[in-house]
Amino acid sequence: MGKHDLSFVCRECGAAHRKWAGRCDACGAWNSIEEDAGLSSAGPASKSLGKTKGRQVELTPLSGAEDAPPRRPSGIAELDRVLGGGLVPGSAILVGGDPGIGKSTLLLQAVAAFGDAGAKTVYVSGEEAAAQVRMRAARLGLGEANVLLAAETNLRDVLTTLEAEKPDLVVIDSIQTVWADNVESAPGSVAQVRAAAHELTSFAKRRGVAVVLVGHVTKDGQIAGPRVVEHMVDTVLYFEGERGHQFRILRAVKNRFGPADEIGVFEMTDAGLAEVANPSALFLSDREEETSGSVVFAGVEGTRPVLMEIQALVSKSSLGTPRRAVIGWDSARLSMILAVLETRCGLSLGGHDVYLNVAAGMRVTEPAADLAVAAALVSAYCDAPTPQDAIIFGEISLSGAVRPVSQTDARIKEAAKLGFTTAMMSSKSAPPSESPVRGIGMSTLAELVDRLTPAEQGTGSS
Repeated sequence: MGKHDLSFVCRECGAAHRKWAGRCDACGAWNSIEEDAGLSSAGPASKSLGKTKGRQVELTPLSGAEDAPPRRPSGIAELDRVLGGGLVPGSAILVGGDPGIGKSTLLLQAVAAFGDAGAKTVYVSGEEAAAQVRMRAARLGLGEANVLLAAETNLRDVLTTLEAEKPDLVVIDSIQTVWADNVESAPGSVAQVRAAAHELTSFAKRRGVAVVLVGHVTKDGQIAGPRVVEHMVDTVLYFEGERGHQFRILRAVKNRFGPADEIGVFEMTDAGLAEVANPSALFLSDREEETSGSVVFAGVEGTRPVLMEIQALVSKSSLGTPRRAVIGWDSARLSMILAVLETRCGLSLGGHDVYLNVAAGMRVTEPAADLAVAAALVSAYCDAPTPQDAIIFGEISLSGAVRPVSQTDARIKEAAKLGFTTAMMSSKSAPPSESPVRGIGMSTLAELVDRLTPAEQGTGSS
């Protein structure tokens, strides 16, 4: 059977199957496989190119110089930072996030800012009526913004309108609601999402229009639909945050025109999303003093150093299998740190429940947080507060060694601005010579445990 005879696709991950099945072998999702007319043997992909020659493509040397792409700043500094300095004409941007996290609010504020800056902007809503969008705009104080509005889901009508209007920026909210009448599948299916994304991305490149696509996410936090959509676009942004916190993080995970892993920090208020110019100070504003299990981690998000609080709680468990609850960090990495503490440092944590939380709804992915997490666990286990004026960062190996991490100077400079005077880190790193921050180097995790454990309490006690 040929490759293009596959006619069933998983709507969660986009994997192709020869026949229908109740469970996808690729991602494990149940009842997610559906027929995809775009992959059937009758489709255009199965037709031969024949003997007709194509045109010869012009080749240029790699050494040729190219000007940097022009930028159109929005005036929202945090958004411009994540985009790499502003919006690039002809770029396609995919924005994902949990339901109700504030994607539509953010983009409505963005198109209003671009419109006020002189750009012709169009906001196409496929989920809400025009009156609902106007009500949100009025609530955000954007009722008089220079934005054109449409409520439409037919892709052909949307493209015809955009061809006639020739805008500078278009927002499609959302790509899962747009349907192409030449694709025989339901709106939101893999084939429809792929076709709509392809047509809108091609329109962006052809007309030099910046197109922003809003994407729904699955229960695992990934953008729903085929992963090929993320490859089509130039930039992929995730809007993150916890419902119980007012902070929101706009994170770039792909950017062809700027640095990836850059973040922008916003605060959800009654008047919409407000920029947070100094996230470190805000994240640490509610930190309690002299509390065991609380440490300050000096992290780096993209090009920005950010200080954040990591909290841990360790308590004796009455269960056969102790609990391990993690918010804002990788649970597998927590298991590794616990194993190193028990095997290399002699801490008996196997019979204890462990709870770990990154305060303010932040999410940490870099290995530099290993040492801060270990310090929080030791502090909570021994009920011994860490120094209030100390930041902690460093990577931990399975042998218990503390490894240096990148951008040490930037982390320490950020800590010095906020009044921290001590940095616990790898012995192979050192603060800048002119820095007021004193470095405490350690080569193994056991040295950290000895420093944080009270003299009268042994590491094997509970």
